[in-house]
Order: sequence, then structure tokens, then C-alpha cells
Amino acid sequence: DSWMGPRDPRVRGWLLLDNYIPTVAFTVMYLLIVWMGPKYMKNRQPYSCRALLVPYNLGLMLLSLYMFYELVMSAYQGGYNFFCQNTHSGGEADNRMMNVLWWYYFSKLIEFMDTFFFILGKNNHQITFLHVYHHATMLNIWWFVMNWVPCGHSYFGSTFNSFIHVLMYSYYGLSAVPAIRPYLWWKKYITQGQLVQFVLTMFQTSCAVVWPCGFPMGWLYFQISYMITLILLFTNFYIQTYKK
Repeated sequence: DSWMGPRDPRVRGWLLLDNYIPTVAFTVMYLLIVWMGPKYMKNRQPYSCRALLVPYNLGLMLLSLYMFYELVMSAYQGGYNFFCQNTHSGGEADNRMMNVLWWYYFSKLIEFMDTFFFILGKNNHQITFLHVYHHATMLNIWWFVMNWVPCGHSYFGSTFNSFIHVLMYSYYGLSAVPAIRPYLWWKKYITQGQLVQFVLTMFQTSCAVVWPCGFPMGWLYFQISYMITLILLFTNFYIQTYKK
């Protein structure tokens, strides 16, 4: 129990959080669609999802913007410490943080749609191991984060990620409009931003190991390990995509 710390009673009864089964079921369903979808589409014409892609990406961009704002404001309100922040000293700000982090967890479920749009558009080259790994793991990791450490030091990666997602979903939304596509130049920099995010998150997580404040250690070691996998996969993606 000490590795993960006690389960947080403050999120009891929250949508999808009490029981892990729905999250697992969504993930299994996602992986099945990833596996079966391209087979189903193989001899079919790709669907133009433009009518859906623009509002979908705009919606996620706005959700990411809202989350980024709320995360920054919650951390500021709670006087969160960059180096280490436990889950019980932020007062009312912790509740605000937990609320927005629930949306962050839920957004990872919505983001499964990213992959489904790739499948429907037959953009199978975009359904990489990295893409599927990242999407499938994030939802599951955040179910556990929400149940054990739903505020405190968990804020940093999600804040940075929400900021990156504002840029990313703006890019995807705009790139769904053919007339705009030639003018989009910042895709490469989004990937660079993601790598910076992982490195900074790893650094910030390590700070809480070096200067502990009561945030459960197991989470910190897990987060560092997970960041290493993302750094390796994203670096590989970056080299494959931009250095050829």
C-alpha cells in the first residue's frame, strides 16, 4: 500500500472511477478496433471525415485550452511547489485540481477517436505502435492516477500536455481543410514540444524523489519509467519522420 499510497476517498462515486472494468473494457474495445478496423477498410474507399474532423479537433482544442487554464489556476491557487507537491496541502485548490484532472482522464477516452478517424480515412501509416501505445496507456494510467494521486505532483505533466494538445488539435483541425494545409508549418515543432514535455516532466518527477514531500514514491518511479518509454518512442518517430 505504501508504494501507491492509500486510495483517495475524495473521488469516490465519480464517473468511471470507482471501478476499473469500464476503463479496461474501453481499452480492449479500442485495441480491437485498431486491429480489425484496417482489415475492414482494406477494400473500401476511405471516408472523408472532414465534416467531423474540424468540429472534433476544435472541440478537443477548446477542451485542452480549458484544462490548461484550470490546471495553471489550480496550481497557482494552491501555491503548488514545482519540486514536490503532496496531495493534501492545497486546500480548496486540490478539489479544483481533481475536477479538471477528471476531465483530463476523460479526454483520453475521447482521444481514442483520433485513431478511429485515421482508420476511416485509411491513414494507416499514422497508426503506429507509438500512437496506439500512447493512447491506450494514458487512459489506464490516468484511471489509477485519479484514484490514488488525483492532485498534487500529478499536475505538471497534464498541464504541459494540455498546452501541447492545444497546438496539436489546432494543427489537426486546420489540416482537415485542404486549402489551409499548405500553410501549416509547425507540425515538427509540436513533436519537439512533446519531447521537451517528457524531459521536463521526468525532471520535475525526479525532483520529488530527491526532495520528497509525502507524495507516494511508487508513482514517481512509475512516471519516470513511463516518460523514458515515451522519450524513446517519440525520438524514434522524430528521426524517422523529419531526419530522412
